[in-house]
Amino acid sequence: MDLANYDHSFSFKNKISRLFWNVVYIFFFRPFASRLFKKWRIFVLKCFGAKICWSSHIYASVKIWAPWNLQLGKNSTLGPKVDCYNQGFINIGNNTVISQKTYLCASSHDYTKNNFPLILKPIFIGSEVWIAADVFIGPGVKIEDNVVVAARSVVVKSVERNLIIGGNPAKQILFKDNKIQID
Repeated sequence: MDLANYDHSFSFKNKISRLFWNVVYIFFFRPFASRLFKKWRIFVLKCFGAKICWSSHIYASVKIWAPWNLQLGKNSTLGPKVDCYNQGFINIGNNTVISQKTYLCASSHDYTKNNFPLILKPIFIGSEVWIAADVFIGPGVKIEDNVVVAARSVVVKSVERNLIIGGNPAKQILFKDNKIQID
């Protein structure tokens, strides 16, 4: 099975798991907003199959569709109000910050078919990456290591390492004579 692009319908077990997750999220994840409960939130997510390092930080206001489809590396952060719409898998490397109100979308629909089937397309975000505030990262995007994504950007194509990108759609940002130039 090609994990990068496949039709999917969710099983009854998946639907029950998501229902149970949503109840736990409302009563045991979200109410514990203090930094004192950082490890508690990681524990709750690990109980639902998330692969998260204990040194990571996930704010209580983060929305996670399916914890079992999330992997988060060492010292990485999901900031306030990040929406992790991970019907497909999302993998985030080490020392990476996903800033507030960012939307990570790991699925879409095949508009060329009459039944508009769901297509799961994983998102991979490398290490030492900073995704600034209110960014949209689309299905199937791979962002390599040491990338900065400017605030309010829309990322719909994969990004090579060591770049600064921004805009809608996101493009490389260059600096020449202390002035910003969009490539």
